Amino acid sequence: MTVPRRTLLSAAYDHVRAAVLDGSLAPGSRVTVRPLAERLGLSPTPIKAALAALEREGFLVAVPHRGYFVPEFTTDDLFELYELREAVDGIAARRAAGAPGHRGTATRLRGVLARQRRAVAAGDLHGYGELDLAFHRLIWEGAGSRRLLPVAENLVAQVRLGNRLSARAPGRLPVAVGEHEAVAEAIRAGDPLAAERHIRHHVRQAGDALRRYLALPEADRRP
Repeated sequence: MTVPRRTLLSAAYDHVRAAVLDGSLAPGSRVTVRPLAERLGLSPTPIKAALAALEREGFLVAVPHRGYFVPEFTTDDLFELYELREAVDGIAARRAAGAPGHRGTATRLRGVLARQRRAVAAGDLHGYGELDLAFHRLIWEGAGSRRLLPVAENLVAQVRLGNRLSARAPGRLPVAVGEHEAVAEAIRAGDPLAAERHIRHHVRQAGDALRRYLALPEADRRP
């Protein structure tokens, strides 16, 4: 049976995107077609299409005559991205709290929060990072905007490195969970202004945690 081309493209796309998000492909890494084709058992055609799609969405950078690379960001780039995330997440939380399904969104957020608390208790930074993304994605989806969701998704790869670093700042994770709780409660209460205020505060605090982490001596930074 012939596998649809779209399925092959999706498999290649999902594999590379996940590797960028979880850090398996580090910033600056070159992403080439042949090794991916061999690893995934695919022809070069869907691999090339997937890399082109990821480049359009900001997950990769195309360098003429050299190929595709995972983007590298300076600290100034990361802080600028936090500013963008604050604006996008603020809009999303405000819309989610005012949407007819705001209570359902809040229930799903509380489910993620319960899992986040377990990840914090276990010291599971990777698991917490995945749940942090899930929490924010629920808010983007709850906003009910077909334009906002892709904008938010396209920022994910670019801020993911910053999120991983800010989570390592001493004492940050329990505070972040408390900030998430405030956002979820505002959405449950159907209070758009409070939801926007709390999530903007949360994103600003994450940026401040990143600054604190980067200011630590190298020897004091958690791996």
